[in-house]
Amino acid sequence: MQPTRRLSLLAALCLLAVPASAQVTAGPRAGVSEAALAAGIARMAPHRAAYRLDLGEARGSGITSVRGAMVFDVADACEGWATRQRMTLTVVDREGQEIETVSDYATYEAKDNSRLRFSLTQSTQGAVSQRVSGEAELRPDGAGTVRFTDPAGQEETLPAGTLLPMRHTVLAVEAARGGRRILSAPLFDGTTNEGAQDTTTVITAWSAAAGTPRFPLASGASGQMRIAFFERGGSAAGGASQPEYEVGLRYFENGVADEITMDFGDFSVTGRALELSPLPGGC
Repeated sequence: MQPTRRLSLLAALCLLAVPASAQVTAGPRAGVSEAALAAGIARMAPHRAAYRLDLGEARGSGITSVRGAMVFDVADACEGWATRQRMTLTVVDREGQEIETVSDYATYEAKDNSRLRFSLTQSTQGAVSQRVSGEAELRPDGAGTVRFTDPAGQEETLPAGTLLPMRHTVLAVEAARGGRRILSAPLFDGTTNEGAQDTTTVITAWSAAAGTPRFPLASGASGQMRIAFFERGGSAAGGASQPEYEVGLRYFENGVADEITMDFGDFSVTGRALELSPLPGGC
């Protein structure tokens, strides 16, 4: 069983009516200054984050419980970031049937948003259900090409303004720090063979540090964000299309997230950090 990618974004669509001055538009820097971008890149913390995954909302889907774990590593590799995300998720329905999905996703992303190598393997009930791998190359304006080795021989064109995953994180944090509410841009992360997806990130709050942090890496200012993923071109025609799925996070200034929500429409999965620890790296 694969999660259904049908979502309702009513609340986020209402927020899209904010003034244009509060929005960040697509582009290699998405309206963020060169100095702010450089500072944001320098702030990103190499770290390991381990999350416990649980059922959020079932919404009449017949799902009674979810259990799982996700470990996300991001390492500073001098001119780029090396990331790896491993996730195990078991979904139980009202008949007691259990479906286990395991995924292993790894990337190398150039810090200048010029290149992404990616590999994803996903298994369901112990059998491989999806493989995606290849390399994307982007020009300074964000346009480019992705060449897949799996599916072999496939190529997709990436539109101008395309962001890679870590660049998107940096810009979302810098947008939040600058008091902006919206970041809209095509995003390519290599998790499907369909090219870039349109994304809208709604920033609902940015707050100074408060209280005693659970983890030293999660101790600065932070912001609540919700990222909606759309089929490419679908969100441009009057803003009426439905997103395929959403991800909610609380990001700190250093790119660390201690709370996550993955919303698949029929149900959502919440993640709470059990470990946030620094990783060695850099030059």
